[in-house]
Amino acid sequence: MGRKRKSKAKREPQGARPRPKVAGKRDFRRVDEYIWELPADFREDMRVPARVLGDETLFDAAFRDRTTVQLANVATLPGVVKYALAMPDFHQGYGFPIGGVAAMRTDIGVISPGGVGYDINCGVRLLGSHIEAGEIGPYLDDLTASLYRACPSGVGGKGRVRVSDREFDDLLVNGARWALKKGLARREDVAHTEEQGRLDGADPSQVSARARERGRPQVGSLGAGNHFLEVDVVEEVFDPDVARVFGLYEQQVVVQIHCGSRGFGHQVCDDYVRKLQPAVHKYHIELADRELVCAPIDSPEGRAYYGAMACAVNYAFVNRQVLAMGVREAFEQVLAGKIKDFDLFQVYDVAHNIAKFEEHVVDGRRMRLCVHRKGATRSFGPGYEGLPADYRAVGQPVLVPGSMGTASYVLVGTQRAMELTFGSTCHGAGRVMSRSKARKQVQGSELRSELEEQGIVVRGSNRGLAEEAPLAYKDVSRVVEVVHGAGIATKVARLRPLAVIKG
Repeated sequence: MGRKRKSKAKREPQGARPRPKVAGKRDFRRVDEYIWELPADFREDMRVPARVLGDETLFDAAFRDRTTVQLANVATLPGVVKYALAMPDFHQGYGFPIGGVAAMRTDIGVISPGGVGYDINCGVRLLGSHIEAGEIGPYLDDLTASLYRACPSGVGGKGRVRVSDREFDDLLVNGARWALKKGLARREDVAHTEEQGRLDGADPSQVSARARERGRPQVGSLGAGNHFLEVDVVEEVFDPDVARVFGLYEQQVVVQIHCGSRGFGHQVCDDYVRKLQPAVHKYHIELADRELVCAPIDSPEGRAYYGAMACAVNYAFVNRQVLAMGVREAFEQVLAGKIKDFDLFQVYDVAHNIAKFEEHVVDGRRMRLCVHRKGATRSFGPGYEGLPADYRAVGQPVLVPGSMGTASYVLVGTQRAMELTFGSTCHGAGRVMSRSKARKQVQGSELRSELEEQGIVVRGSNRGLAEEAPLAYKDVSRVVEVVHGAGIATKVARLRPLAVIKG
């Protein structure tokens, strides 16, 4: 007799339910011009509805990948309140869709690394100047070269500063306060950073040796992928009064820094995706997708992840801060003696990938929630006491970078965002094409030539340029019109790139 064939039937992973029912467009109902809702009764396991923000064209795009499936899965998590949300820059991610927002009750809810992402506190910092675009033109090539040297980039790239192991703990706990103490920040930088550059609850003892090993040499580095440094001009102001408060005006030169927690944050996420697997069984959590691995917020495992995640959040704030000082040095080296006032002030710094404890109103009751924002930006409206004193009357600056060579936007948070989206909005354009597919369709050298023909100075590898080509992303202006129309952030200014530096 021959040997028995092994069964090819795939076993469902432990802690996961059978493959969930998939929603189509007709299963959603339009509840507002820019809001589409999948009712909670679509699936037996959904605890709350799932909402997608977009116009008709963007909403159609939600069904080209697993965005709506992932969003419905998020709506099954224990303790989730009101609804799971996808901002209009949504696309498929790990566990949560990119652009995903979900708020959990702190007593019975869970915290999930998939709801934060691998690049913890990837974010954007905007620096303003007193220079107009016409003044900088003759020096732009030299300035770009100086910025490229001052801000290390690339996969595994070393950072601008060396940090001892003992100092590293201080950095992880205190974030921007550590940078201020070390002379790497100004007080106004710290004041104009989300959470003043420090998330409470950081616990270095919950960080692995491998994460420390990867992160310590990279403090003050740009990285690769979609991270960039841009010199921009304020092309158009939509709200002069708010722009004046933010220190912005037409034809002004500004700088954007987009990066996160580098290998440190990636390792923290990777560690806890593995570490929390046993917690799913221990606390009898049934998952619609194993990528949503999680733990109760108020459990030893949940507290451990939060403590490590907060370390990565603080690391990223320091990373962007150190890069900002490098940008200032480059401006001084190239422009001193040529332009009267070359100094740069900080407009704001916002986080994209983060879980935070905040208070929001749910069913008329104010509740303390753990808000997951993955590829989504906080968009707090006027009067919030956590905002810088000089911005409190108008609301929080919201920074929305576009794809390479296209526009970026400055918006301002609103009270409507507090009511509709837990004070959240989009974080960028949102990918429509993988990096590998973009490389097949775009020649980096040709894209470089196209950008230079538009008058944009470019530094970066041809591979990196191809991966981040504009055709790999949605139209950022369309995304911004949705959030503006929905009232979850309103337009203040549009920026146009003059120089782009990619990892």
